[in-house]
Amino acid sequence: MNYSQPQERKPHAVLTPFPVQGHINPVFKLAKLLHLRGFHITFVNTEYNHKRLLKSWGPNALNGLLDFHFETIPDGLPSMDDDDGDVTQDIVSLFDSLGKNFLNPFLNLLARLNDSASNGIIPPVSCLVSDSTMGLFTIQAAEVLGLPHVLLWPASAFSLLSVMHFRTLVDQGVTPLKDKSYLTNGYLDTKVNFIPGMQNFRLRDLPDFIRTTDPDDFMLQFLIELADKIQRSAPTIVFNTCHELESDAMTALSSMFPSLYTIGPFPSFLNQTSPQDHLASLGSSLWKEDTECLEWLESKQPRSVVYVNFGSITVMSPEQLLEFAWGLANSKKPFLWIIRPDLVIGGSVILSPEFVEETRDRGLVAKWCPQEKVLNHPSIGGFLTHCGWNSTTESVCAGVPMLCWPFFAEQPTNCRYICNEWGIGMEIDSNVKREEVEKLVNELMEGEKGKKMRKKVIDLKKKAEEDTKVGGSSYMNLDKVIKEVLLKPSN
Repeated sequence: MNYSQPQERKPHAVLTPFPVQGHINPVFKLAKLLHLRGFHITFVNTEYNHKRLLKSWGPNALNGLLDFHFETIPDGLPSMDDDDGDVTQDIVSLFDSLGKNFLNPFLNLLARLNDSASNGIIPPVSCLVSDSTMGLFTIQAAEVLGLPHVLLWPASAFSLLSVMHFRTLVDQGVTPLKDKSYLTNGYLDTKVNFIPGMQNFRLRDLPDFIRTTDPDDFMLQFLIELADKIQRSAPTIVFNTCHELESDAMTALSSMFPSLYTIGPFPSFLNQTSPQDHLASLGSSLWKEDTECLEWLESKQPRSVVYVNFGSITVMSPEQLLEFAWGLANSKKPFLWIIRPDLVIGGSVILSPEFVEETRDRGLVAKWCPQEKVLNHPSIGGFLTHCGWNSTTESVCAGVPMLCWPFFAEQPTNCRYICNEWGIGMEIDSNVKREEVEKLVNELMEGEKGKKMRKKVIDLKKKAEEDTKVGGSSYMNLDKVIKEVLLKPSN
């Protein structure tokens, strides 16, 4: 799109994220890192998400990007009305569409890119980098074209380790659950003792796709199939993590895959690069970001504000929203709360006039924000989070302790590490109550446990910085991936 002039012969990487916000973010950060290392980049969004991205960025955002381009492929889903066109699409429908609808459009796109290369407009495609979930078709495309291929696992390494054992969980009768009572009768507290590197884990600490009563559950079967395909193809897999955070998982995974690299955390990597061009300030948000909240934070004392954001997919009931609201209000602490329009199940978000009046002088509610800038603001003292891996790594890299309310997917696994292994967070019960929220917010911001967590997370932040500096393990791993995999001549 919009190729304006011939480009010098650079290596040309095509990057393809799974089409939801939490997967686009890390792939976009990796694209930036490769761009800084001299790659010509083609970033492939779905048509739906690219439209959202342009709406978020504004009409002139892509001006001046000479060797970082955006292309699109269709997602195979029914089109949405304009009024409904700014929400996350149904996840199961997207996963279902991957195997059916993405390969041919992707191959056609690669052919078009190479046609442009033959005309001297851009360099020929030299390698593919894709979200692991997109491997269902990108692995095949790489084989067809004889291209080097790297998969980015966008979540924690421990989540991949868990998924690689889903088939064993089924074979041993651990999942699917006998009936729905197993969700509440204590069964999920059963210890899992056969996953190496994950000692003392309970079933409830594993990705929640195992909490199904259906033997044909789509997501469970999809992930088993994905794990089998990844293992058969033996690709190079990279992780947005570092040795300090997930050494046990990486040791266990290294016995299953021949080529694994920790090349993160990406926020720490990019924080240490000097802004060189327009791309440095360009984000990957599909929603328009409210930057006025940064001005509001300027008026607050250091480490005094609780930042609350449940990510791009989490939804909750009106009752849960109410409990969080009054827990925050009753804590008497300043807070910045990000509330997406689609956060509440089945309706719009309504905060009572009493809550608004009670928190007028110390609370700010916004629809979306530049999260990394917020987390790195001196006024932020704690983060109430859903424990998505992006939010987890961004909080670590900012040195901010967490309150955890995991919602789905691998978030319970991340929560386990945040709270029990790293000691930098505390968990809020899924059946959230305002009294617990109030108590934990105050402990986080003022209590002895909060002080200990803050010290630990600052130590982790420093270790992540060391890993991503020149000579650090993640820095050297990225060099290795580039030289030994991505720059390997095509077959």
